[in-house]
Amino acid sequence: MTPSPPPSKLGIALRVGLYALIGWLTLVISATLMVWILGRRDTLFVIAALSGFAAAAVANAIVVRIYERGRLSDLGLGWTSTALREFLTGAGLAAGAATLILAGSWAVRAAHFERVPGSEHPWSSLIFVSIVLLFGAAGEEMLFHGYAFQLLIRSLGAFATILPVSIIFGLAHLGNQNSSKLAIFNTILWGILLGYAYWRTRALWLPIGLHFGWNFALPLFGVNLSGFTMNVMGYALRWRAGDLWSGGDYGLEGSVLTTAVVVVLFFAVHRVFPERLQE
Repeated sequence: MTPSPPPSKLGIALRVGLYALIGWLTLVISATLMVWILGRRDTLFVIAALSGFAAAAVANAIVVRIYERGRLSDLGLGWTSTALREFLTGAGLAAGAATLILAGSWAVRAAHFERVPGSEHPWSSLIFVSIVLLFGAAGEEMLFHGYAFQLLIRSLGAFATILPVSIIFGLAHLGNQNSSKLAIFNTILWGILLGYAYWRTRALWLPIGLHFGWNFALPLFGVNLSGFTMNVMGYALRWRAGDLWSGGDYGLEGSVLTTAVVVVLFFAVHRVFPERLQE
């Protein structure tokens, strides 16, 4: 997005407020429609992912058009020579980290796999869930690190923007099933990582990749994702370790293992991706 002259403090507040209002209204309307169409049973994660994507797309498209005369692709979503590399590297780093933790826990007998009732067509279900998770990851990144976030970065700086937005990102997960204080703390850390990933690359491809890679790996191993149980592959990872290590019914994101992983991923992003100056 080509930066326009910085608005006044009142102008920033009005833009961010309009963005939040449009996003919230779209989220409520789209979620209500999807509940009416799909029902609530076994579809909550689909509703959450798709309604979040709708809210992000509509809020960004409208506000960018009003204030920047731009397009949705200008919000760090333009297809550049580095876009695919950033997305795939992010997805690989996050999925690899999750795999290392979960496979390692199984290898040292801290957890074991157990057959559970699942889909009759696990691979087609996995493809469907992966597509939904991709929309969900893209939607959350556009919503929390889209126009309003990027405007605040330009106007207030990285530190003054990333931390407050990350706290909001964490608190937005308070309503998830089986949430805990550690889960919310870890989600705030994830928000810091994802915001930092945007700041390093000035694009959303790396944060979307990180977000999607992590979200994809957990259900693949039969682990709850942010409180959602999917059972797409017909097995689940059952822990012998306590909730501090497993995250309990919330899933791995409620564990100290995730706390450590986010710190490692932060330094990996810092090392692999040099800061790209705003054009």
